[in-house]
Amino acid sequence: MRRAPRSLAKQLAGVRARLADAEETLRAIRSGEVDAVMVAGRHGDHVFTLQGADQAYRNLIESMNEGALTLTADKAILYSNQCFARMVKCPLERVVGSSFRRFLTEGDRVRFKSLMKHPDMAGTKIQVALRLGDGTQVPVQISIRPLGKSPSNEATVSMVVTDMTAARQSEELLRALTHRVVQAQESERGRVALELHDNITQMLCAGLFRGRALEANLPARDGASRKEASELNDMLGRVADEVERISRNLRPGPLEQLGLEGAMRACCTEFEKRTGRPVTLACVQPQERPPADIELALYRILQEAFKNIEKYAGARHVTVELAERDSFVRLLIKDDGIGFDPELTVAKRKAKKRLGLLGMRERAGYVGGTLEVRSSHSAGTEIDVRIPLPKAIRVDG
Repeated sequence: MRRAPRSLAKQLAGVRARLADAEETLRAIRSGEVDAVMVAGRHGDHVFTLQGADQAYRNLIESMNEGALTLTADKAILYSNQCFARMVKCPLERVVGSSFRRFLTEGDRVRFKSLMKHPDMAGTKIQVALRLGDGTQVPVQISIRPLGKSPSNEATVSMVVTDMTAARQSEELLRALTHRVVQAQESERGRVALELHDNITQMLCAGLFRGRALEANLPARDGASRKEASELNDMLGRVADEVERISRNLRPGPLEQLGLEGAMRACCTEFEKRTGRPVTLACVQPQERPPADIELALYRILQEAFKNIEKYAGARHVTVELAERDSFVRLLIKDDGIGFDPELTVAKRKAKKRLGLLGMRERAGYVGGTLEVRSSHSAGTEIDVRIPLPKAIRVDG
């Protein structure tokens, strides 16, 4: 068997190398790793820009009103559109190649680093404050999605950055509007309570006194009439007590007089007396009294929760816990009733038995808090309220 001349073997090796280069170039073109190809020709080198779907995609990214980024594993910015550069008030050439961490506050760097280590980050959203080139900050929401790894193992994460300034302003306006609505509701509640106490209750008491006098003046031999008068007077007494109870609940008098813990204990005692269902109360207040609007929100939420439990839950026992957790005041209300499905559609939630939950969420929201409902059929219900405390009264200083 003849061996190929050395010159021919060298030529074959060169052809194989060029074929390998061509295959790698084609692979890079297909995967979008290159923007242009330079080809040597008779009249010099020619640069061919790759048009098509990739170019249209880039045009779309550049026309977005949101920031678009691609990061490496060590958080270096491989790609940024002009919108993100304008958002952080830095020239694009100073953004690309820098670390994304430079645009985050110290606290958000820790959160971002922890999030990036999570294996299931696809579709994850996080709200942070971006540090701008002029030293100011802007609230943004970052949507994170991992990318398929390239052979060079560079691009790992894509992000869309949305400026939340307008959304935050809208939230503040909505919160202020809700605050005014709640103030108007409380003012109207106070007016109705005063009307009930000063007029309706007084009239019922006057009628009860006259009824007692009429009963006493009936002949002893007219037993049937005396019995009927006695039952009527008892009914008037119960109505007067109920009207007084409604009047007392309409105005936050116990809250003003007893403080949050005392008012909650009174509310629990009144619920036990009225329904016969025992309530376990564990109440630990912050060292300093929370602002009046926070106390009122918690008090009204407890009242509404008791109303829902009485009407719908069929519970045998209720537990109420109030404590401070991580600079938040937390109210947890649990019952062992029939429960319900919290994942019902919005339309179904508008049924009258769900309106109470909506009102409680609004109460928590207007003081900057959240309300979470955990429930399932035959497993009871938990209402978890968390409201941030002002820094001036936090126990941890």
